[in-house]
This record gives sequence, C-alpha cells and structure tokens, in this order.
Amino acid sequence: MATKPWQHLLQDKKQIIHTPEEISKIKVENCIGFVKIPVGIAGPLLVDGPNATNGQVYATLATTEAALIASCARGYKVFNACGGLQFDILGEGMSRVPVFKFPTPRHAINFAKSVPELQSQFTTIAESTSKHLRLQHIVPHIIGSSIHPYISYSCGDASGQNMVTIATQKACQMLVTSPQGSEYEIIGFQIDGNISSDKTPSWGNVRMTRGEEVMAWETLMNSACEKILGTSSYNLYTTLITGKEGGIRNGQFGCNIDTSNIVAAIFIATGQDAACVAEVCWSHLVPEYDFHTKDMKISLYLPSLPVGVIGGGTVYETQNECFQIMKCAGPGMKGRFAGLIASCSHQRLARTSQQHIQKSRM
Repeated sequence: MATKPWQHLLQDKKQIIHTPEEISKIKVENCIGFVKIPVGIAGPLLVDGPNATNGQVYATLATTEAALIASCARGYKVFNACGGLQFDILGEGMSRVPVFKFPTPRHAINFAKSVPELQSQFTTIAESTSKHLRLQHIVPHIIGSSIHPYISYSCGDASGQNMVTIATQKACQMLVTSPQGSEYEIIGFQIDGNISSDKTPSWGNVRMTRGEEVMAWETLMNSACEKILGTSSYNLYTTLITGKEGGIRNGQFGCNIDTSNIVAAIFIATGQDAACVAEVCWSHLVPEYDFHTKDMKISLYLPSLPVGVIGGGTVYETQNECFQIMKCAGPGMKGRFAGLIASCSHQRLARTSQQHIQKSRM
C-alpha cells in the first residue's frame, strides 16, 4: 500500500488510530480512526405525541459539557411531576433551490410564469430518482435576470439532503437540454444559489420548513416548580420574559434557552449532520402565565429540524444503538425522533446559572 503524505502525522497517535477492519465500512475519505465523545442518557421523560408515541422516553446525548445531563435530569423531573410534555408534527419538507440564468429580467419573468405548466414534467423526472421522494411544490423567486425556484420535497424516513440534490440535478438538466430550455433562452444553470439555506441560519428556514416542523409544549404547576426547582412558576416566567427582552436588544436570532445545545448533542449521538444545527438555531419559546392558577404553559416551536432515521451517519453501529435507546430505530420513526428532540430541548428551563457552574467545576 502506498504511503500517504500525511502518514507521519499519525506516529504515536494511539487513541485515534484504529485497525483497517474497524474503519473499512466508514464512508469518509482518508479515515484514520475515531474521536471519542462521551455519551450520556437523560431521562426518563413523559412524552405524548402522534402515532402512539407516549410514555417514558430517554435521550442519548454526545457531549463534552459537564452538567448538561444533570440539567436534563432536573428539568425532566419537574416536567414529569406536571404530567409530561406533548408534541406534534406540523409539516415537513426538504428543499433545493437551483438557479436558471437568462439574458434579461423579462426572460426570467416569462419563465417564472411558466413554472406551473412545467411542474408536472419536472415532478416526473425528479421522483424517478428515488421511490421515497415526492415533490411537494415549486415557488419561483426572481432575482435580476435569474430564477431561483424553491423546490420542496418529502423524503420518507431520510433527511434527504443528498436525495433532493440528485433529483433536482436530473430534472434541471433535462429542462436545460430540452427544446423548452432553448425556447426560454436559459443560458446558465447551477444546482443551488443559497436560498435553500443549507447548513446556514436564515429567516427563509423560519418561513419555509426545511426538515420537520415540530412543536412541543407542557404546563408547569407552581407547586412542582417550588418543590423541585426551588422557585415559583412566576419567577420562572419573569426570568424568561427578561431573557426575551435582552434577546431583542441584542438582535438575537430566535427566542429560546440553548436549544442548540441539546440538538447538537442528540445529532452527534445519532449520526445526524451536525452542521445542520445552524439551521435549527432559530426556535421560538413561548411562556404563558395564568395569574389565577399560577400555572405556566410553555411551548417550543422548531420550524426547520432536518433529521433522518435512515441513511448517512445513522447506519453506523454506535449511532444505531443510540436510536434503539430512544426507540427511534426503523421505518416510520422520523416524526417521533423530531418530536423527542423538541421535547428534550425544554430541559434548559430548569437550569440555574450558579448550580450549572458549580456542577461543571466538580
């Protein structure tokens, strides 16, 4: 076997290096081994969702942050005392937004007006690339002399990011090389012009779902907050409102309490595309306080949660075992998985800064 130019960098690196047999099935170029990240279990958490998703669940979190699991345990304890959380899936879609270039804006406008007529043909070609893929809609955006058609698909149990790229590429190439392409005077094409916001935070992914659109909510009772959290539900409410006001002044993207912390930990543990945490960073936490009962309703809305339970990094043994612990392994589990992520992300409500800092320094 030829010596790699970077081979000398691996001398005495005993923790990263693994045998060829161990890395033979890994689909990563120049794979030399693995970086170990601690994985903890948080739970149980009572959850009630669609498709018979109810009862106690556990979350697998891959993290190097001390006190994260303890913070989860405390949060889940108060939620369980109040009857647990509920979630629902509000929508789904995985987008790819190619670009067609034209000689003038008039040519671009004429093409945009013809998109409804072309959609049937485009759909047939795109859906021929996968039995799991369905084209949902196409919305053209005119930018100068170019058209950026926002194409949304459903992708079964896969996240579908590669799936939609392959489908869009084939359908667009068909259009560009067809007589219609000459008729509309298409002079250029590229597979994406950044309106899809792939691995990028944007308002576009708030307005149009990229992944799963999910909402989770619960009602916190004052008695449980005082007993378990050591504070009243009203104090918790005012803390959340104060944080919201500070976030507005700071120009914060979304309104939440460290949602990305839990999302990233679950993503890494279960083989999701960790870079997609950037797309999930916008979420909306809404507290609603009842001055009569002293109960506080809390909801967390995630407009774009790109996840999958098949394909990509989910196929590896350790990631599959994490899915099994969360009871999300197998067909038909993507919605449940998304709902559990949203539900588990509520735990940061229970965190107090001083206790968090003390725990992390132990």
